Amino acid sequence: MSGNRTNPSLPRSRGALSAAVIGYLRDDGPLPDPAGAYDADPYGDDLQLALHVCYELHYRGFARVRPELEWDPPLLTVRAAFEDRFLTALRRDATGTAAPDELLDGLLVEPVRGTGVSWFLQDRGDLRHVRDYAIQRSLYHLKEADPHAWVLPRLSGRAKAGMAAIEYDEFGAGRAERVHARLFADLMDDLGLDTAYGAYLDEGRAPMLALVNVMSLFGLHRSLRGSLVGHFAAVEITSSPASRRLANAMKRTGAGPAAEFFYTEHVEADAVHEQVVRRDVVGGLLDDEPGLAADIAFGVTATSFLEDRLGDRLLADWQT
Repeated sequence: MSGNRTNPSLPRSRGALSAAVIGYLRDDGPLPDPAGAYDADPYGDDLQLALHVCYELHYRGFARVRPELEWDPPLLTVRAAFEDRFLTALRRDATGTAAPDELLDGLLVEPVRGTGVSWFLQDRGDLRHVRDYAIQRSLYHLKEADPHAWVLPRLSGRAKAGMAAIEYDEFGAGRAERVHARLFADLMDDLGLDTAYGAYLDEGRAPMLALVNVMSLFGLHRSLRGSLVGHFAAVEITSSPASRRLANAMKRTGAGPAAEFFYTEHVEADAVHEQVVRRDVVGGLLDDEPGLAADIAFGVTATSFLEDRLGDRLLADWQT
């Protein structure tokens, strides 16, 4: 098991787009033609990995990649084409006409016995499934809440105060050992996994990359601030019941005390966050900018769409 590296290594490419972007970051070739993005599968491995590599320059970056490439104009031009392909597909596929409150109410309604990933892990998953799930989720949880922090300068009043309060909890409420990314690293340690940031990027499935990418897409663009708030609300509202099932899964499979604690912590914390995000973050933003209602709704539906794609992929892999 490795220690926490500051900068992960560049991943292996998964097609022409990602190969060209990775080569460019290594000073070993030209960028791809931006027009090539429009021939790519918007949810596929190649485009999602290429986009993820571009976004990671705004987080930890990569070993032996020049930091100034974060704002490299040619790279940003190519990234914009990737984003446009992805966002256009999401607007086409993640549809819905309900108001934000109606959509968020719908997320609170769960079937008597569900069939999603958290149900599978709770009822019949084993350590192989738990480990695979942790590997996938590590692409986000080892930087948990970081993408959402981008929206703070774009909010004001109640929305900003509510968002900052939730982020403060996510970042450990002033205690480094309680930062949620640290707690997830402890979970991975219990499972005998590498806790280094970005260690499992090569293992990340395309639907997981897309789910992490949509957070950065919404967070890095001021014009999508409403969608980021909708995404964040969807995550917080669905987290508590799912975390309860995942805590049960960790206990049943003997994953370890830190693995169980990560999810029990989220059961309580996110039950509180749900109220704050609905009342203050969503409610405050709608009071300030009522014209963002459709964007908030899109953030909710896009998140549900991508989570469903990830769940379907994991269950299909596990059941075969």
